[in-house]
Amino acid sequence: MGKRRTILLGGLVVIAVAAGVVAVRTATFEPGEKIADGRDIRMAAVPTYNLDAAVSNLSAAAQIRTISHQDPAENDIAEWDRLHGWLAAAYPGVHRAMTRTILPNRTLIYRWPGSDASLAPIILMAHQDVVPVSDGTEGDWKYPPFAGTIAENSVWGRGTVDDKGSLVGLFEALEALANKGFVPRRAVYLVAGHDEEAGGSGAVAAAARLKADGVKALFTLDEGSVVLRDTPIIDGPAILIGVAEKGYATLKVTANAPGGHSSMPPAETGVTTLARAVLAITENPFPIEMRGPGATMVEALAAHKGGVTKMAVANQWLLGPVLKGQLSASPSSAAAFHTTIAPTMLQGSPKENVLPQSASALINYRIAPWNRSADIMSRAKAAVGDAPVELSWVKPPNEPSRVSSSSSQGWKYVVAAARADAPDAVVAPYLVVAATDSRSMEAISADVYRFMPMHFTLKETAMIHGTNEHMTIDSFKRMIDFYARLIATSAG
Repeated sequence: MGKRRTILLGGLVVIAVAAGVVAVRTATFEPGEKIADGRDIRMAAVPTYNLDAAVSNLSAAAQIRTISHQDPAENDIAEWDRLHGWLAAAYPGVHRAMTRTILPNRTLIYRWPGSDASLAPIILMAHQDVVPVSDGTEGDWKYPPFAGTIAENSVWGRGTVDDKGSLVGLFEALEALANKGFVPRRAVYLVAGHDEEAGGSGAVAAAARLKADGVKALFTLDEGSVVLRDTPIIDGPAILIGVAEKGYATLKVTANAPGGHSSMPPAETGVTTLARAVLAITENPFPIEMRGPGATMVEALAAHKGGVTKMAVANQWLLGPVLKGQLSASPSSAAAFHTTIAPTMLQGSPKENVLPQSASALINYRIAPWNRSADIMSRAKAAVGDAPVELSWVKPPNEPSRVSSSSSQGWKYVVAAARADAPDAVVAPYLVVAATDSRSMEAISADVYRFMPMHFTLKETAMIHGTNEHMTIDSFKRMIDFYARLIATSAG
């Protein structure tokens, strides 16, 4: 009896100590990365502009079909030239104040000289191209996808959100500032890639040109995230600013075989060999890890939420498996916490009754900041073992971007400009799981951020690249105000 009592008392002591540790860690918890709130930045006023005219301009831009197809030979280059001519006519103030360079590939670089050459410039980005509308889905649109229809307090059409809303919003802000007589102290660059939706070679060329000119920017700002109204964890608004983006790589798995007639198949064909290899790779996923920008975002949101959520995040030594289970519950949340593996394309025989001599699959990876393409290849080779398949990259992988600061001066400017429009929103760093043109600016920019000041719900984000894409007039106004405020404050 005495021994049992001793064990019981010992257990109670352990529980009490653990409870005390949980309580202390919860009470004192703060995000592992310092997140500056930008409240020390005094924001400049937004110059006056005509919102109705701005909305009409977005409508006009949406009607210009700068569509990037999978095969660039299908692109109508005249539409890019048409867009350039339209920009020059619609924004005379910008074209008086800024010098314009049109690269041979149709990428645009605008420069507004600063009065103080000792100050690092800023780079603002938005791309000119849009994705196609899937054949056969045109009738599913509420309004024609390239009509730029203004209805229901929105501008409807492909690219109104991704990314002509940003492009036109930037020009509207710059035009308003130029017409007001604004003179920047630090130089302002606007870079508009021509093919962000098809690889981003335009941004690469622009970065090379700026590097040759000796540009080293304070920060670069591009698309990538938004103000999310119904942010998970807090069920409220959050200013999510992308401080990094995942890498991109596509692995080709090839199984070679003798081929032959399908009426006399061997025990294993090239297709079955390929299938086993693909399954072996996908059934060995990268683990969910609470690290990087995704972890910092969760920590910032949990610190604001408080209660059980804060306790779980503050005490991962105890509740880590539960937290990881929740994060991996949906693909959208899990993507920020590991390298993803997605088989996307298969190719085999050209005819149904012919055994293929070569069968192949493409597996697309989005690489977490703590992994590299070498890790992927090593893991894939280990998964397939001695299976008779070849592994190769479709093209050289894009490694993950570096993680930009969440406390630098550039961060503070971006946060302060966003907070002016959403003062009650939580601010958090964010990992962009897709790819943007801004990754090309790392070599010439101290920090790179990915953020558009549109206010979206999770459901509304589904229209990007989808049917019925539209920009609400409310979000468009917020966008113009944000860009004008940001430029006038950071460059003024």
